[in-house]
Amino acid sequence: MSVFLDEFEQAPGLCYLNHAAIAPWPRRATDAVARFARDNLQRGASEYPAWLATERRLRERLARLLNAPSTGDIALLGNTSQALSLVAFGLDWQRGDQVIISDEEFPSNRVVWQALADQGVDVIETSLAGDDPEASLLKACGPRARLLAISAVQFASGLRRDLARLGQGCRERGVLFCVDAIQQIGALPFDVQHYQCDFAMADGHKWMLGPEGLGVFYCRGALRSQLKLHAYGWHMLEQLGDFERRSWQPARSARRFEPGSPNMLGACALEASLSLLEDVGMQVVAEQLGHRVEQLHQGLAAIPGVQLHSPADPRRRAGIVNFTVAGRANADIYRALSSQQVICALRGPGVRFSPHFYTDERLIDEALRLVRQIAMH
Repeated sequence: MSVFLDEFEQAPGLCYLNHAAIAPWPRRATDAVARFARDNLQRGASEYPAWLATERRLRERLARLLNAPSTGDIALLGNTSQALSLVAFGLDWQRGDQVIISDEEFPSNRVVWQALADQGVDVIETSLAGDDPEASLLKACGPRARLLAISAVQFASGLRRDLARLGQGCRERGVLFCVDAIQQIGALPFDVQHYQCDFAMADGHKWMLGPEGLGVFYCRGALRSQLKLHAYGWHMLEQLGDFERRSWQPARSARRFEPGSPNMLGACALEASLSLLEDVGMQVVAEQLGHRVEQLHQGLAAIPGVQLHSPADPRRRAGIVNFTVAGRANADIYRALSSQQVICALRGPGVRFSPHFYTDERLIDEALRLVRQIAMH
């Protein structure tokens, strides 16, 4: 484990607890981008076959990370919102169809479904309050429900869903299952087959430790041809590279969702970052992240006046810890921590901490000391 900690080189005194927003790159991703830029400077695109090999490795790593049946089930897209839009505006909706979401979704997984109102699609927001949010979500999947769209991990509180139970419930009800996995992939193991996902998507710039502008879209093979395409170009053709061919058809693989030139720079960075997660192993990543989240939970709970808004049950956690301090405005807490180089976020009911597997536990202790100091003044 210690050998992998050398991959991260953060500024002295910086305590980075914001991986649920944008993560720092590991050293190998930084080096890969520097090599890519230098080669481009000196040789232009003469090494394009090598770039394509990197892109193939990225698809292979993503397929393994999601446990997708094959790389043909993986599309490389710009972001999660783009992938959600592909589903929302690709399905053939009927007036009266319902989309079930929670009342705590990030805007990307809410507005895209609300934008279907002119097609007669109703969005049903279901409360996650209570001891059994999965039961509430599945109860909302009545005879008009067409699709359940849910975040694997809630972006503010960090509440983790039982995706296997939701997936099975959707299958039994004939409801499509769409998972915004941006707050789980790279933090915890993720398995599209075990969860019975029809669609799953995530950006690379959070827990996958990659750049902005590149993410993954999984589409179950049987559903690919059912998504109406709205973007066309040379890269999404089955006969990729046959520039003189007049007849054409969309690729049978998920590449059909990639109309134009690929983001080679992003692929270079994300492939390197995922190689680190593979080298460490996702089980180890999850265990180490769990230790750090528990350290934050215990430390914050011991500070008078602090209220936790994240799950107490470790089985319901991923990498997010949200808290408030009695008598102190969240914005004041955030500013005070930021002034001491504790990088965090204001989300939902409070201040959000989000470490990763490599976060130095001594820095977490320092962040806890600062919260205690804030609570006492």
